[in-house]
Amino acid sequence: MSIIVTSNSSKRMEEIAEKVRHGERLNLEDGVFLYETDDLLTLGQLANEVNLRKNGKKVYFIENMSLYFTNVCEARCAFCNFRKDLDDEGSYTLNGQEMIEYVEQHIHPGVREFHIVGGHNNHMPFQYYVDSLQALTDRFPEVTLKAYTAAEIEFYTRISGLSTEEVLKELQKAGLKSLTGGGAEILSDQYRKKMKVDKANVEQYLDVHRTAHKLGMKTHTTMLYGSIESHEDRIRHMMQIRELQDETNGFLVFIPLSMQPRNKNAGIMRRNSAYEDLKTIAISRLMLDNFNHIKAYFINIGPQLTQVSLSFGASDVHGTILKERISHAAGALTPEGLTRDELIWLVKGAGRIPVERDTFYNEIKVYE
Repeated sequence: MSIIVTSNSSKRMEEIAEKVRHGERLNLEDGVFLYETDDLLTLGQLANEVNLRKNGKKVYFIENMSLYFTNVCEARCAFCNFRKDLDDEGSYTLNGQEMIEYVEQHIHPGVREFHIVGGHNNHMPFQYYVDSLQALTDRFPEVTLKAYTAAEIEFYTRISGLSTEEVLKELQKAGLKSLTGGGAEILSDQYRKKMKVDKANVEQYLDVHRTAHKLGMKTHTTMLYGSIESHEDRIRHMMQIRELQDETNGFLVFIPLSMQPRNKNAGIMRRNSAYEDLKTIAISRLMLDNFNHIKAYFINIGPQLTQVSLSFGASDVHGTILKERISHAAGALTPEGLTRDELIWLVKGAGRIPVERDTFYNEIKVYE
């Protein structure tokens, strides 16, 4: 596919386009420039070319459920409206049987994955988190457990006294197959201090994923953008993830997460623009040359913009989810989930081929 650089594009954009054409890796300066350019169409076209080269017109989704065993959390991150203290109204901690009852009320045929995250509840022992997975494994052995963030794993090492590897091995015995990508936020210690990211630091986040990869797990990773970070912070974040992927090849997908306001009634000036969201997806596709997939997360950016993002480098639209809570607690205005038919319609409406997948991107069914 040829790249058309519009007449007002700068020489710098032309140089970057040449690097992309020849499969050369983009550097920090390239990434920052792409955030600062107003040439959104050329940026999107470049990202689209890279994605088509990797995935053709296939766009992936999964039948999954989001589960949250507890919202009690010792951390007090500035951007989170999901967490509760133990005695707060609305706080909860479910045991395995209670979660099974919830799942049985809401699950439908075809669900292949439980996406499990929650608070850092230090009122419960590590064994509680192990038993939570074991209960689901015993009752739903056919459903893959993608559970816990790297920050949660680091928390478990502190309450158990075990090493990261020992914690992961115990969870694997209970059925853990993959880690979720959350807890990354922005991989900058300065950012994390200012935003009171009261959990795993940069090195700990990366080390948990490195250790999981060494144990044979494939994992997911994210970037939460749209608060105080600079464009350079975002690019440095991507480069650290890219470096670890060079080392382990253990990441399945990169998920840019658009920051949500803490109030659902917040105006548009308190939210990321569609322009910024599309730029971030496209830049992620160009910077992360060693990732197969970039996910457009409709929970954060909405179904319509997700559809547009499929021409800006995204190759995954996540899944059915069913009752997402964390982004909606923070002010998301999007649906809490979509059906399989809605996801298929969304992808086909963008001129792409929907592919139902499992957690590890094995193809289940192609909807041509």
